[in-house]
Amino acid sequence: MRHRPPIIRKTSFLALLSGLMLSAGGVISVATRPSIAHQVQVSGDVGGTVHIEPRDNPRAGTANSVWFALARRGGQTIPLSACNCQLAVYAQPRRQGDAPILSPALQAVSAEGREGVPGATVTFPRAGAYELVLRGRPVTSGAFTPFELRFLVTVTR
Repeated sequence: MRHRPPIIRKTSFLALLSGLMLSAGGVISVATRPSIAHQVQVSGDVGGTVHIEPRDNPRAGTANSVWFALARRGGQTIPLSACNCQLAVYAQPRRQGDAPILSPALQAVSAEGREGVPGATVTFPRAGAYELVLRGRPVTSGAFTPFELRFLVTVTR
């Protein structure tokens, strides 16, 4: 019998994330709907997940809205106003020293009941695999540890 991952609602993401951040880092896949999985990444005391519109199915050559739900240990959200964040997009496979193919500016967006989350518009040049790398440092020293979250994304035509 095959094990199926648990199904959770996106609204329970922060509760889940607070529990995950107490464990060791790594990639944990969480299904929010039976057919869609979100990667949860943890770096230091910050965890996050990426969301891509439309329906987490990015398409090449079109504008895709990308946003990141970020939280500190314990589940407190991190808005863009509290984070000096930068996003870099790399084509895969990637070699050490490769420059990002895109460095879209982040903006504070409202998504799924969250206000001020880091978001950007990304137009992937072609179908294939990409890595989104979100780096951040706190605006207020000591609010959270600097982080780097890496998300693998498959883009269709």
